[in-house]
Amino acid sequence: MADRLKSKIAIVFGAGSSGPGWGNGKAAAVAFAREGARVACIDVSQAAADETAGIIAGEGGVAIALAADVTQQGSIDAAVTATMTRFGRIDILHNNVGVTHMGGPVELSEEQFKAAVDLNLGPVFRCSKAVIPHMLKAGGGAIVNISSLAAIRWTGYPYFAYYATKAAVNQATLGLAMQYARQGIRANCIMPGMIDTPLIYKQISGQYASVEEMVAARNAAVPLGKMGTAWDIANAAVFLASDEAQFITGVCLPVDGGQSCAVAPLG
Repeated sequence: MADRLKSKIAIVFGAGSSGPGWGNGKAAAVAFAREGARVACIDVSQAAADETAGIIAGEGGVAIALAADVTQQGSIDAAVTATMTRFGRIDILHNNVGVTHMGGPVELSEEQFKAAVDLNLGPVFRCSKAVIPHMLKAGGGAIVNISSLAAIRWTGYPYFAYYATKAAVNQATLGLAMQYARQGIRANCIMPGMIDTPLIYKQISGQYASVEEMVAARNAAVPLGKMGTAWDIANAAVFLASDEAQFITGVCLPVDGGQSCAVAPLG
């Protein structure tokens, strides 16, 4: 299907990629554009935002690239204002920013724990605060938050703060969905399982003896036999943002190759 998001305006926070290849936010921004949306690509790195917007423009789409720090409300507000100035409205808010810090309460520093809250849960609050008033004036919109399978189960990694903050993203999404349902705003989240993105090579690979061991172990953990890709997450985001999902709100959707149905690993 094509043009599922025709004439819609999407703002994607975390639209860049943390390394060569396709991260979830980068793929989502491009997927939105391929379905007809005009996209504001927001990232803490201007270069990363420019790269994503450049891909969209190269494919004949329309995008702007903006740098913003999602830990700062003023920075988010400025990006939203620039998007409104350029496009006049915002129909889709996509929150993709997140970080992992390995360790339980004993190993984590106070600074790491606060950073996890600031980067995993904070953007859902701050970006919603900035965008929802515009959606209310327009009569509705769709919010897609990126959570994690770690929100609902042990995934084999000792990242206490990540489990806690991603679980909070799920419940925050439910709260948004119910509070604004009668005002035409839908809110859903996606819980990626084992996804092969540049981020895992920076933040997860240290848990293994080698990158090759990591890839093999993550593939083996998935009932379908291999990790997903950023496009699996992006395709789910397109559906949830589109009018095809007009009767879906408050849902936390696993995109995990069946892993949420399997026995949780202990190691």
